[in-house]
Amino acid sequence: MNEKINVLIADDDRVILTTLAEGLESAGYSVVRANGGRQAIELSVCESPALAVLDIRMPDIDGIQVAQFLKENTEIPFIFLSAYGDEDTVKLAVEEGALGYLVKPIDVPHIIPTIESALKRSSEILKLSEDKKNLHVALSKDRSISVATGLIMERYHLSEQEAFRILRCQARSNRRKLDEFAKDLVFSAEKLNQFDLKSLE
Repeated sequence: MNEKINVLIADDDRVILTTLAEGLESAGYSVVRANGGRQAIELSVCESPALAVLDIRMPDIDGIQVAQFLKENTEIPFIFLSAYGDEDTVKLAVEEGALGYLVKPIDVPHIIPTIESALKRSSEILKLSEDKKNLHVALSKDRSISVATGLIMERYHLSEQEAFRILRCQARSNRRKLDEFAKDLVFSAEKLNQFDLKSLE
């Protein structure tokens, strides 16, 4: 990889922490090490890693609490490490929004595909989130965009987000500003609605 991706690893077991950190560094990642949950929170704020790998059972603040902090205060995705692979623990990890779950003992060749998958999934989620933000900003600013989006939704039976994406793509392909393109679309629809079909018979 050309640019090193920063990964936070939090585990109170120093042997596991060192082994995983050195293995990921050898694989081309930049690694931030935390020997507990409290330090993981501090480093996540300071370092803004692309991904956090969290041990579930840590003595000061456990991985679940760290994950909750990350969800509420950052956009940092996370996966869990645990010595426990029972159904309840896995279910809890999924409910917290983990993008992966690995059971100890684990070696580096095993963890890398999970990290790569989590990073890819995180990128997709962030893009969807950004699209949704753009949609709400655009609709709140301009009535024409809102109406044009509604027309596309009705015509093609799409969700609001999908319709807005199509509207934006069409504006770009026609090299038009979004609001101007939307106004033209709405104007065309209004003209069509004004047709007096009886007078044409």
